[in-house]
Amino acid sequence: LTGAQDGSVRMFEWTRPQQLVCFQQAGNARVTRMYFNSQGNKCGVADGEGFLSIWQVNQTTSNPKPYLSWQCHSKTTSDFAFITSSSLVATSGQSNDNRNVCLWDTLVSSANNLIHAFTCHDHGATVLQYAPKHQLLISGGRKGCICIFDIRQRQILYTFQAHESAVKALALDPSEDYFVTGSAE
Repeated sequence: LTGAQDGSVRMFEWTRPQQLVCFQQAGNARVTRMYFNSQGNKCGVADGEGFLSIWQVNQTTSNPKPYLSWQCHSKTTSDFAFITSSSLVATSGQSNDNRNVCLWDTLVSSANNLIHAFTCHDHGATVLQYAPKHQLLISGGRKGCICIFDIRQRQILYTFQAHESAVKALALDPSEDYFVTGSAE
């Protein structure tokens, strides 16, 4: 799966030189992040205008439409994570009201799909990591802050300053004992 500054999203197969599907043509907002769900049957694309779109991967048309597309953040959606298969999604980004980390239920109508919004990261959340064993979300912000959320209780557990500049990367070890952060500095 490839995404570009021009907003195009294309899917390729290792053994074929041509694209299999063009999910999104050029001319849209820049792609900020994309992932497959754990089953590999859906893919999500976040963009610089705050939207998250989700497609079924096994499309037979060459230009399929997303089955879900909604504006998660008022400025940008920088990262997201599939929680469960793809019915629950967490997003990070920047919103005017500082609700910069959110939980969404994709099985509910778009008018009611926001489950919880965390007010955190004054200047926006840049990255997000889900720890399924502990049911935690870890987010990094533009000002170097890290927040850890319990998604079952829908509360912030910890907040600390990890860097002086924007957190650009988060990685979690497979046993979920440690996580590593990387920053713009």
